[in-house]
Amino acid sequence: MDITQLLAFSMQNDASDLHLSPKNPPIVRVYGEIKRVKSEPLESEHIRAMLYSVMSEDERAEYEREMEIDFAIAFGDKARFRVNAYTTRNGTTAVFRLIPSLIPTMEELDLPPVMRYFAELEKGLVLVTGPTGSGKSTTLAAMVNYINQNSAKHILTIEDPVEFFHTSQKSLVNHREIGPDSKSFARALKSALREDPDVIMVGEMRDYETISLALTAAETGHLVFGTLHSNSATKTVDRIIDVFPTGDKEMVRAMVASSLQGVIAQILVKRADGAGRMAVHEILVGTNAVRNLIRENQISQLFSMLQTGSRYGMVTMEESVEMLLEEDLITRNEAKRVLSQVKEDDSSSQAEGDVSMSLGGGTSGADAGGRTMGRDPSSPDANGKKQVGTSGGKAGDDDDGEGYSF
Repeated sequence: MDITQLLAFSMQNDASDLHLSPKNPPIVRVYGEIKRVKSEPLESEHIRAMLYSVMSEDERAEYEREMEIDFAIAFGDKARFRVNAYTTRNGTTAVFRLIPSLIPTMEELDLPPVMRYFAELEKGLVLVTGPTGSGKSTTLAAMVNYINQNSAKHILTIEDPVEFFHTSQKSLVNHREIGPDSKSFARALKSALREDPDVIMVGEMRDYETISLALTAAETGHLVFGTLHSNSATKTVDRIIDVFPTGDKEMVRAMVASSLQGVIAQILVKRADGAGRMAVHEILVGTNAVRNLIRENQISQLFSMLQTGSRYGMVTMEESVEMLLEEDLITRNEAKRVLSQVKEDDSSSQAEGDVSMSLGGGTSGADAGGRTMGRDPSSPDANGKKQVGTSGGKAGDDDDGEGYSF
């Protein structure tokens, strides 16, 4: 089998990820579950040959020099794949993350109305957070797509690598990829301030310098979207401030308070009907009360604002989960799993009893709606730079959930 067949197979089986690892058969992740393809174990040399067939010469040289690399490829006009190739004790290993070629709309993802409000802002900082594979890129892509379709603006994206490709419509959209187009997020952001952008999308706010420049851009009249790997809205605010040295924290709190427009934390949950996954959201809106709490270093009280701010579009993760359970979109066991994860994540920053909603009760935010995505945002979409063909690949059978026939 070759890489073209494996990629086609992954798409046909709604896989979000394809893993190639020496001494193992190809493995796909479908709706969050790992499935082994019924095939012979792969050898390191075979995996390397498949990777080199879709890499440029520069990418091959970088992989051989650094022993790991991130890049992206296009699979005809059907999809793109974000690729991470790395080296383990057994040899060359790789993961292919499927990115659908068609950018979903906010309506298709059933995003809450407050997200449209975020997309229509003129300036400020909007963060989408969550664990790896929680659909952050898809949510951001839908919001950028909304701006592109409805406003005449200059949108600049800075990513590593570029995932969703937006074709300029009402807006002018320019994509910059770390590596080929700029040396680092910080350098690209610093340059962005002189490139006349209205909207800047930062693929990942990883370090002190990037976060500092993003805050500066938001303060100076730009709308900045970014992602962080944090599991709740309150922890996101904490994480931004904690990146800075102790002596700068008061200044940073003032910057965050003046520029933060919203935080969207999301987690994927399994649908009760087995037809994939959907997202539940926790949404913090930068109201005057929220800004005052941040400025005065009362971050622990932000959760109370989430609980009482439904009229502004705010919602807690617990309220979102409860609404899905009431609509029979998820099972009680899945609700318990997510709520236990949320409580565990919040236990270090919230007093005992803050997360008090039970599965049988509690209140839900009427206006906000912890709305769900209509399909799994981490699975299958855009146009691309390298073509690797589209033939081959036959959808297999589930075999009682244990594996796939290739």
